[in-house]
Amino acid sequence: MGSTIRAAAFFTILLLAAGCADEKKDVKPSDKPAQKKPAFELATTPVFDADSAYHYIDQQVAFGPRVPNTAPHKACAKWLEAKLKSFGMEVNVQKAEVTAYNGQALGISNIMGQYKPEAQRRVLLCAHWDSRPYADRDSENIRKAIDGANDGASGVGVILEIARAIAADSGNLNIGVDFVFFDAEDYGKPQGSMLGNSGNSWCLGSQYWARNLPIANYKADYGVLLDMVGAENAVFPKEGVSMYYAPQIVNRVWKIAGAMGHTDYFKSFRGSDITDDHRYLNEIAAIPTIDIIHYEMGRNDFGTFHHTHADNMEIISKPTLKVVGDVVLQVLYQE
Repeated sequence: MGSTIRAAAFFTILLLAAGCADEKKDVKPSDKPAQKKPAFELATTPVFDADSAYHYIDQQVAFGPRVPNTAPHKACAKWLEAKLKSFGMEVNVQKAEVTAYNGQALGISNIMGQYKPEAQRRVLLCAHWDSRPYADRDSENIRKAIDGANDGASGVGVILEIARAIAADSGNLNIGVDFVFFDAEDYGKPQGSMLGNSGNSWCLGSQYWARNLPIANYKADYGVLLDMVGAENAVFPKEGVSMYYAPQIVNRVWKIAGAMGHTDYFKSFRGSDITDDHRYLNEIAAIPTIDIIHYEMGRNDFGTFHHTHADNMEIISKPTLKVVGDVVLQVLYQE
């Protein structure tokens, strides 16, 4: 009785061992399920604080319209210079006098802050900081200057927050970054005006900067212009001038935005050709520069608030600021 039980038990152990051996058999690499590689590997970046960017926009608007030759303009210029210095940037303020379409002499300040000025590889981030002297698309108070919360202040606010975040990141970014705020972008000829030519009446500050680079032999690998980047549900098509001069940069930025899940904002279709500061950086300074700019292709418009008194803090969206700031930071840290 006892020996039978031991034999049966031994036989059972053999069967179990055989079963276990089958379960543990080697699996060839070709038999393993293929692991899908990520389409794009994102870098670790410092946090972009949308509340901070919003506050920087609000502070600019609080000065009043930043129109050249006015007290709010002068006060805001000093504040921008001090803010960049507070982030540890090396600051250069290019003061000049330019002539508007109507013959008026405008005192301007192009403000430049440099992160790691000694670095050979450099990227240029820029925006215009002035605001429109007229509400020429409004039905009321047409000759009154606008707040320019989106058109002007939003790009500056995003760039200031990027500068703050990079400066706080203990030197982990291994390239140099130049933050440039151009003046007198929005002093262009109003529609219907009989004075002067409209052609190059816009972007007076960037035209001057591109012709008179404030740093000898200045070069950047590429530039990114931010203009009107704060409205709710903003849309950024691949702007036409950017695609003509720097398609590889456009496609790279939009690829990164797509990998981050921001295709609702960064649209894959080509947009209209827009005269903006980046045009003169490309054509005069030979810096391949792209424009991230809100443009509604279906309406051929920059938004119903564009160049009206509705361009105020009420239309500024923190989620939009967050998307743009995160994408630009990711672009920089991919370097």
